[in-house]
Amino acid sequence: MSEIEPWLTELLRLNDEEEKMTDKQIKIVQAAVEIFSEKGFAGSSTSEIAQKAGVAEGTIFRHYKTKKELLLSIVAPMMSKLIAPFAVKDFTKVLEADYPDVEQFLRAITINRLEFARKHFPIIKIFMHEIPFHNELREQFKETVAVLVLEKAYKAIRHFQKQGQLIELPEPTAMRLIVSTIMGFLITRFLLVPDSEWDEEEEIDYTIKFILYGLSPR
Repeated sequence: MSEIEPWLTELLRLNDEEEKMTDKQIKIVQAAVEIFSEKGFAGSSTSEIAQKAGVAEGTIFRHYKTKKELLLSIVAPMMSKLIAPFAVKDFTKVLEADYPDVEQFLRAITINRLEFARKHFPIIKIFMHEIPFHNELREQFKETVAVLVLEKAYKAIRHFQKQGQLIELPEPTAMRLIVSTIMGFLITRFLLVPDSEWDEEEEIDYTIKFILYGLSPR
């Protein structure tokens, strides 16, 4: 098992505010994140997590009644106490900053999300895997991130539409197209070909140009 990652340090800090985790719990959580991230929730087993953590399987069930409770104990506090506040506070600064043009706005968003994904990708990967299958995670995302961020993003889109720098599309449609393109960049970077040699600056440029101009020659 790898050394303690930044996300786990943050998770331990969050849990210590309520109930300090034991050394065995730390090992279980670290093993669970690595296995959930690699195989997904459905493809993982508590026996596999126990083996990787170096504990008996019964030890997991002394701390967590079910595998799903273990999953939620990892993702829920990270979402509500760490990722959501950071995403909202940090991303809000980006969305509310004054940019001279839409290209610089898109560049700031892309770089911000790139650094965020770099720091928290193991948890983000689990969340992406599991949100379609767990209503609790879906509702938590809506309450803690989507509602708080969307209106600010729509405001920025309206601003650049009024300036003639973005075409007139419904705000949710424009947002979906921007987000799906940036997410495609991040998924490729961290999930599909994480070991490839990338020129990130160049790839960010390509991503922004695609959002603004598509694949048609100007």
